[in-house]
Amino acid sequence: MQILLVEDDERVATYVAKGLRESGHLVHHLRDGRNGLLQAMTEDYELIILDRMLPQLDGMAVLKALRAAGNDTPVLILTALGDVDERVLGLESGADDYLSKPFAMTELLARVNVLGRRSRPPAEESHITVADLEINLLSRSVRRAGQRIDLTPREFRLLEVLARSADRVVTRSMLLERVWEYSFDPQTNIVDQFMSKLRQKIDRDFDRPLIHTVRGAGYVLRRTP
Repeated sequence: MQILLVEDDERVATYVAKGLRESGHLVHHLRDGRNGLLQAMTEDYELIILDRMLPQLDGMAVLKALRAAGNDTPVLILTALGDVDERVLGLESGADDYLSKPFAMTELLARVNVLGRRSRPPAEESHITVADLEINLLSRSVRRAGQRIDLTPREFRLLEVLARSADRVVTRSMLLERVWEYSFDPQTNIVDQFMSKLRQKIDRDFDRPLIHTVRGAGYVLRRTP
């Protein structure tokens, strides 16, 4: 699943993101409510994990704004405020689940899996199709026009991130965070190096390129020319 994590506590965020990524999820981490709300409104996520107490805009305000705008992405609230009234307030404001800190990773993953099953049918979770490119998320295999393409695990993850945001630009910073788990730019050209290798495999033997560079912004996987 593609998950947006909005959590300002770096220790908690690192713990949650690591556990989710090790379970095969793609995680985009932001540290404040205002940017979290903007990201949730402009990108498609299958789940939002939202801290209750956030700088700039608290988690409850983010949740209410999402629901008021018609965004029905499942939301799991994380909070140190564990009393019954607080949980009731969160659920009545549109949260799908509530988890009090501290929590075990096994419980978080179980709740994430339950919410993931609600968000979309299993068949949609197992495949991504962009033009003549088919990505099987279960077997971790890729075909284009019926031809098998062998990718390394990192190349597959890179392609998956692009495919989940097909026709939308994915910045280098976003790729560094989602594929390499860097929450900062380490001044490396590793994204461009891997993208060059990926383009060779995805586009070289076909008439129409799918992966495009957007100068000064990042990369985009396009369904149409």
